[in-house]
Amino acid sequence: QVQMVESGGGLVQAGESLRLSCETSGRTVRTYAMGWFRQAPGKEREFVASISWTGLSIAYADSVKGRFAISRDNAKNTVYLVMNKLKPEDTATYYCAADPDSDYAGWEFWGQGTQVSVSS
Repeated sequence: QVQMVESGGGLVQAGESLRLSCETSGRTVRTYAMGWFRQAPGKEREFVASISWTGLSIAYADSVKGRFAISRDNAKNTVYLVMNKLKPEDTATYYCAADPDSDYAGWEFWGQGTQVSVSS
């Protein structure tokens, strides 16, 4: 089993930055693909970014491309999401997820989420 705890969310103004962290424990996720997702009130959860276990393969949703950066530190079992130039439409609960098979379809483990609110 994998436990995942997100942190770093908060209330910021448009244009500011935040860095989210996802600390994992239990089974190691060093060989898992990792991802960030978000869900705004009244909307479905959507993909934000993913990173392969090597860190060499990274993908972003079009809405965050060029503003967000995902990274991982396998020695610390932690995944990060740096969010720059935040917009009000980025307001959501952000979730970290782990995919043991690294096929980017079986997101088996999830954190509890951290709230990001961006004011205009």
